[in-house]
Amino acid sequence: MSCRDSIRDFSKKSSIRQITHARRRWSGVRDCVSRQTRVIMDKLYLKADSLRELRQRGHDPQAILQRIAAIDRSELKLPDYRRTIVQKACSDLLSEESSPDRFSLRPHVVEELSRVSQADLPRYLFYRYRYDVFPKSRTVDDFPPCLQIEPTSICNYRCVFCYQTDSHLTDARGGHMGMMSYDLFRKIIDEAEGKCEAITLASRGEPLVCRDIVKMLAYVRGKFLGLKINTNASLLDEEKAHAILQSGANTLVFSADAAAEPLYSQLRVNGKLERVQANVERFLEIRRRDYSASNLITRVSGVRYNSAQNLDQMEKFWGELVDQVAFVDYNPWENTYQRPVNNVSTPCSDLWRRMFVWFDGTVNPCDVDYLSTLKVGNARNEGLSALWTGPKYSAYREAHLAHRRNSLSPCQRCTVI
Repeated sequence: MSCRDSIRDFSKKSSIRQITHARRRWSGVRDCVSRQTRVIMDKLYLKADSLRELRQRGHDPQAILQRIAAIDRSELKLPDYRRTIVQKACSDLLSEESSPDRFSLRPHVVEELSRVSQADLPRYLFYRYRYDVFPKSRTVDDFPPCLQIEPTSICNYRCVFCYQTDSHLTDARGGHMGMMSYDLFRKIIDEAEGKCEAITLASRGEPLVCRDIVKMLAYVRGKFLGLKINTNASLLDEEKAHAILQSGANTLVFSADAAAEPLYSQLRVNGKLERVQANVERFLEIRRRDYSASNLITRVSGVRYNSAQNLDQMEKFWGELVDQVAFVDYNPWENTYQRPVNNVSTPCSDLWRRMFVWFDGTVNPCDVDYLSTLKVGNARNEGLSALWTGPKYSAYREAHLAHRRNSLSPCQRCTVI
């Protein structure tokens, strides 16, 4: 079956039927959104601090700092540019001075560092410094600190806060639905290897829907310190569990927003909590049995959408199955293009942090713009470095720095900074 036939078949069997079903349920839940949530829609969305509520098993930051202090910065066998960045990272972390502009250890970064070998510490610090500090200092070098790759834009869920509820995206005739070819994926990974450590396999769709996801995970094995996979876990079978655990992924995020029905399926329309719980339990069993030395961090992460959600309940339900339980701030992804124009003038940090590559190679500066009105090029025939430092990306950065983000759509309607 061809890719086009696969998409058409999936849409016929799932998308069309489920969209209709989802819209009915979504409308009912949307009517129940609290007034407090509606107020949140108009607040600034701090991308760097979106992980606001995090529960995890404690690691001692002082132990991490001792390991960093043990790095012989005068003997780093790195190219000059990388050595300079690592030295800056070490200086910031070991300094007694406090400043919001300095590199610092966030709680989830402490967890990541606890699982990085001493030999790989300089490599990790180079990656993390660029990811955390460059968006604040408005620094651009030759490659994005983070590359977000979309194995597929198709999703089997219709979460109430997600752009998958917008038929402009999900209608197969619109050209926004598809799966990334394995050849294109390899091209992107080959370009990124050695230049970028933060690779996230996720964006507009559910990665495990992609028919080549197992091959893709095998291809990235051992190539990146910051490989992250986001999934709703509804399709997490035994084969995919092994593929993830063999990939050398750093973080696996199970997207779940509730610890009980009916709230779970009201928020994650088409989903069933019981099925997801069983899949996560099987994943944990496989990990304990076959991959006891794995350094993978597992996290259940929900979108803080309304007052019915409770982190204590989430931790009680999920805490024994994963390393971390968290909520991220809600941002109205589901209605980007219908929101009123706002007066936000602060530049968007993602213009200095992240590049998105859609399933068809389209390169976009963000996923709030899920219909790609700001696309900068295509990875099929253009280099990622050239696009990152090229005229379109540069023009967007200049507009934001000049407080002219309201001249760009949908930046003029977005609150992400």
